[in-house]
Amino acid sequence: MEKRKMTVTVAGKPYTLVSSDPPEHVKRVAAYVDRQLSETAAMTNLPSAQAAVLTCFRLAEDLLRAQDENRVLLQRMEKMTEKR
Repeated sequence: MEKRKMTVTVAGKPYTLVSSDPPEHVKRVAAYVDRQLSETAAMTNLPSAQAAVLTCFRLAEDLLRAQDENRVLLQRMEKMTEKR
């Protein structure tokens, strides 16, 4: 796919992104990041830069947990396939 420029808004600021993903996907990702930043800001009294870093840690934790779960599920599937 060809890359396209898109402007999304996160935390009230516009960001121009270049992506070969469908625009709907890019908007979905931006909306997710915006929601996560808003949740962090609502739970803390941190300056925006620190809230952004804390949000990055939360998102990285979620990603790594999901990767671990996927790895376990793949191993289970492989074991089930071997038994057949």
